[in-house]
Amino acid sequence: MTRPPSGYPATRRALHGLAELVIAGPRFRESGDLRLRVLPGGFGTWAEPWVRLDHGDLVAGDTRVPVDGARYADLARAIGGTATRLDDVYDGGPGVNPGATVHVDPVSVGVLVAALEVGDAALALFSRAADPVLWPEHFDVGITLGEVNYGLSPGDDYEPAPYAYVGPHTVRAGDFWNAPFGAVRRLAELGDAAGTAAFFAEGARIAA
Repeated sequence: MTRPPSGYPATRRALHGLAELVIAGPRFRESGDLRLRVLPGGFGTWAEPWVRLDHGDLVAGDTRVPVDGARYADLARAIGGTATRLDDVYDGGPGVNPGATVHVDPVSVGVLVAALEVGDAALALFSRAADPVLWPEHFDVGITLGEVNYGLSPGDDYEPAPYAYVGPHTVRAGDFWNAPFGAVRRLAELGDAAGTAAFFAEGARIAA
């Protein structure tokens, strides 16, 4: 698939909202930890007790709730939480209100989940010492090594399709660096985890 389906941008924003309001937000208010991690079939809290997206369902313990057609506030309530925005913690979040309704396209959910899984696997191949974090602010999975960020975004306002990035803290010059914050390559061009890890390795070499 060279381009995501037409419903992908809306689904991506809806799941970004789920990541913040229903999963990261309530956990941060409880523990001070807003990190998420990529999990098989989706993403969820950094540590137990797990709250996670499993394909199209929100799962917590024995509770499993389809996310499509539900309000964020109701989803959080169904698993014993309160939908929580993190505007006071960071800028650039999804900007979704707890009373809004989640609308996702199943095909787009599959594309997004597959992209995050590739990114997570690629980061593990690139650096076995690092533990990739899915950040709820920009909804990307990444690591930082030697003042360079490496990661996979499922898409954003800059590039709507899933893409890998290399972002030095100090911007570099040269043909490799094709974005204002560093270098990006669409996941469709890189192909798989091995190709994405090779891009990260090339970025590390050139950044050095």
